[in-house]
Amino acid sequence: MIQSMTGFGKDVIQLPAKKITVELKSLNSKNLDINARIPSSYREKELELRNLIASGLVRGKIDFSLFVEVTGESSNTQLNIGVLKGYMDQLRAASTVPIGHNDEVELMKMAVRMPDALKVEREEIDPKEYQTIKNAVIKALEEINTFRTQEGSALESDFIDRINTISDLLEKVKEIDPERLQVVRTRLEKAVEDLKVEVDENRFEQELIYYIEKFDITEEKVRLANHLNYFIESLNSGDSNGKKLGFISQEIGREINTIGSKSNYAPMQQLVVQMKDELEKIKEQLLNVL
Repeated sequence: MIQSMTGFGKDVIQLPAKKITVELKSLNSKNLDINARIPSSYREKELELRNLIASGLVRGKIDFSLFVEVTGESSNTQLNIGVLKGYMDQLRAASTVPIGHNDEVELMKMAVRMPDALKVEREEIDPKEYQTIKNAVIKALEEINTFRTQEGSALESDFIDRINTISDLLEKVKEIDPERLQVVRTRLEKAVEDLKVEVDENRFEQELIYYIEKFDITEEKVRLANHLNYFIESLNSGDSNGKKLGFISQEIGREINTIGSKSNYAPMQQLVVQMKDELEKIKEQLLNVL
């Protein structure tokens, strides 16, 4: 079963004085790329959280967000009273008019916005709270992986349909191949006839057979069929390996291109164009497979 690299997972924890939200978003990427947005108070746990996410997602461009909202009365941000009084004294001294009650309120508003008017007391991370956050990350990982699996299922159905379409087109190529070779032979015979020169029939026949062999696509047809079967087998394997499927699709493309270059026959070239179109759509979607 394949997995998509696109997904979203979220978990919300309501503690007595805090609301904690964990979000995970993922997009396609060649490697694992984690972008973390977490409060400064949890920075010391960032590496551990990154490793936890990496173990669950393996590959993709990951946006990890940890939001902490204080819902209780406690807060680690307090007024720096000494600094605040100093700012207000300076503002009064700078005033050229008497300071009334309403003016004091305005001075307070101005002083609060000054540097260091507020102080943030660093809190030690509560082990129980942190374990709750880790559990939330694990739940978000489960949710995003479920999302990825569902997306992967849709991609798998699309791949199977397109591989089957290429297989059907290959059968049509096989059907018209004898006709193609006869057309090539007739074309060469007519070209020699138009030259109006006498040729040794035996020698001409040998040269003709040698030339037509260059247009033979028997091996390409066999290899292409094998690659298509191998793609389906890999698709049905237990693990999701987008890179492996990408390599197989390259081999499929190589055989299709060779058939096209050897065909020298318009009806077959039209079938080749259709196969290329289906393969390009497969390659585009493979970029999003884990």
